[in-house]
Amino acid sequence: MSEFFLVPGAEGWNLIGRPAENGNWRVRAFPTLDEAAQTLSTDDNVVLALPMSAVLAQRMRLPSVEGSELREMVRIQLEKALPFSAEEVTSDFEVIEQENEECVISAIAVQNQRLQEIAAPLLNRKVIPRAVTVYAAQRIATHAEKGRALFIYPESGTLVSAISENGKLSFVRTIDGGVGAPLELELPQLTMTAALQGINASFENVLVDEKCFNLRDKVESALATPAELMSIETPPASTALNLLPQAWREERERQIQREQWKKRLVIAGMVYAAIVGLALIQLAYLKFRIWQLDAQIKRDDPRTVFIRAASNNWKALAPAIDPHFYPIEILQHLFDSLPSQDVRITAYNQSARQISIEGEANKAALAYQFAEKVKKHPDLQNFNFDMQSPRILPNDHAQFRLEGRPR
Repeated sequence: MSEFFLVPGAEGWNLIGRPAENGNWRVRAFPTLDEAAQTLSTDDNVVLALPMSAVLAQRMRLPSVEGSELREMVRIQLEKALPFSAEEVTSDFEVIEQENEECVISAIAVQNQRLQEIAAPLLNRKVIPRAVTVYAAQRIATHAEKGRALFIYPESGTLVSAISENGKLSFVRTIDGGVGAPLELELPQLTMTAALQGINASFENVLVDEKCFNLRDKVESALATPAELMSIETPPASTALNLLPQAWREERERQIQREQWKKRLVIAGMVYAAIVGLALIQLAYLKFRIWQLDAQIKRDDPRTVFIRAASNNWKALAPAIDPHFYPIEILQHLFDSLPSQDVRITAYNQSARQISIEGEANKAALAYQFAEKVKKHPDLQNFNFDMQSPRILPNDHAQFRLEGRPR
């Protein structure tokens, strides 16, 4: 995801961006926000920095409380200072310092309608910022994280003079006339006004934008303090101030969820296409293998016909050439299996497909015993023997019939 900061420039807007493809920060200047917005997409991670002319900044001294109570006290103080109702503005604050059960607050507010007008080029393209902050706060957080400092830089045709305390925006004043402004008169008034609000005007750092290089001597002469030049931030430091309206937050969350679902659907589609592709490849492979097997079967068919014919011939000739099928051998094994002289074989028939033995036993148990010994005889394992229930004669003898088929 590409990251961008939209910040007000001397005459137009600067787009500080890091495209996702290369990861290098670069700055592009645009005369209007609409032209800058045309280079962005809904997937970009954008932070919008407002010019000081669009917001109200106020330094407050309040009792030191925590959490929601402090936020409520800031809201009440802003309502007193603003000509709008609380529902018409979005505000945020940072704590500059806490001591002696008091805290010094840097509060920022913007009218929602004004914010809507400024961000209209972005909203029209469905580009909702991740955060809305103030450019002065970003510059302060980048160049003067600690102590007191005075910043002088051009913004939207005016000259901004901002005072920071501990890296937070404490006091700000816009000066008309841009680089031609009479700083020898404005800066003493600025320091006097700041002192009246309890701000120590002995600045540890004085920073002048490099585009205001010609004003450096005037600043040093008016403040009797050396001034350093500062360039545009690439990227600006993050700040806790966020003036993003709640409606925009909710819409951005919905937009992110929609994009996530789109990506999931695309991934699901790719997975489905891959599965279908693999299935088609598998099907093609199986068809190819079937074709190979059919060709092999067709090629080997003459040999298999010969083998089947030879096998059938051997099966037909087996009773004649295999000793296990010789009638005399089989009869010998049958007589060896007789359990006693009370079992007599009365008839024997043999063909290529079947053996039948008829007999009579003094008891039915002897007939069953004979059948079991025949089935277990090691030299008769080429046959499957089966015997039905014997027929009992009037003298209690049992007539039986034992049939055997080659395996």
